[in-house]
Amino acid sequence: MGLSIGIVGLPNVGKSTLFNALTKAQNAEAANYPFCTIEPNKAIVPVPDERLYKLAKLVNPARIVNSTVDFVDIAGLVKGASKGEGLGNQFLSNIRSTEAVLEVIRCFDNNDIVHVDGSINPLRDIEVIETELILADIQTLEHKIEGLQKMAKGDKSIKLILDGAEALMKFMNDGNNALSYPEREKETLQLLFSDLRLMTAKKIIYCANVDEKGLAEDNEYVKAVRKYGESKGADVVKISAKVEEELVDLEDYEWVEFLNSYGIKESGLEKIIRTGFHTLGLVSYFTVGPKEVRAWTIHLGWKAPLAAGVIHTDFEKGFIRAEVIGYDDYVKYGSETACKSAGVMRIEGKNYVVQDGDIMRFLFNV
Repeated sequence: MGLSIGIVGLPNVGKSTLFNALTKAQNAEAANYPFCTIEPNKAIVPVPDERLYKLAKLVNPARIVNSTVDFVDIAGLVKGASKGEGLGNQFLSNIRSTEAVLEVIRCFDNNDIVHVDGSINPLRDIEVIETELILADIQTLEHKIEGLQKMAKGDKSIKLILDGAEALMKFMNDGNNALSYPEREKETLQLLFSDLRLMTAKKIIYCANVDEKGLAEDNEYVKAVRKYGESKGADVVKISAKVEEELVDLEDYEWVEFLNSYGIKESGLEKIIRTGFHTLGLVSYFTVGPKEVRAWTIHLGWKAPLAAGVIHTDFEKGFIRAEVIGYDDYVKYGSETACKSAGVMRIEGKNYVVQDGDIMRFLFNV
């Protein structure tokens, strides 16, 4: 499994510039006018993980395989998009399959860059975006309810789903997002949520896009976004899309010096991915050998058989046991053989909860 993030925001707030920087590829045209991005841009980006590279130095494998993140950048939303304003919401379906939504919010002043609403107001921008997402989800619910009404006659199980859908729509018509619906854990609602992939049921990461001056210290715009995110229980990440774009042509060894000149220690990509992992409760474990050193992404709390299934379903079905070495132990002793001799390799069964950074080897029989 991998992490997938949909990038949304108003037109001309730096989404495409950010996308270009994150993917290190100038395949999302960026320009100083609204609706520059008219087709969804998609990219698969390797997850930077220093632990992976340290393990590779010890093992010298034939290849290194990172976990990946799918980024999807869509056209900017405007107020009234659900009614056809701007480019409407025709591209929103492209982020329904993502696991999280990154809301890019402009948090800097620059008279040379046009704002679609004529002024900088991050909280207003957030309200516009989230209102349009709610309205788009309500339209999706309406279509679903129409279909369920035709199917519900004489079928009690369908009637239960219909009742849940109608209650959810009433809740959302009051301006609430699907994620906050108190009944969403009910089995019938889980089926509905899984089927519809509602956008407002996804976790949100607020991305405050600042200029160079805003990197070292939060400006008032960023402070407002952080306060809002805290009130919603959502993560906030601050980046400068313009600065990130300047990193694109630098060699990796030049990054550190460049970032340090702005008083920051990690790139926007690293911040967003780290925040995305935290938001969705994701961790990584590793498989290590002469052929490859590879990172695998799982959910925090997964037990060994389920984690093994990420490699191959047969690993989960025929799981017998797992050989486990903690990351710190592996780095300390330098090899699997040395870890065995030191007694730090463990044999774990079906109830073992995989920890972030575990080096795993699975034994299975199908």
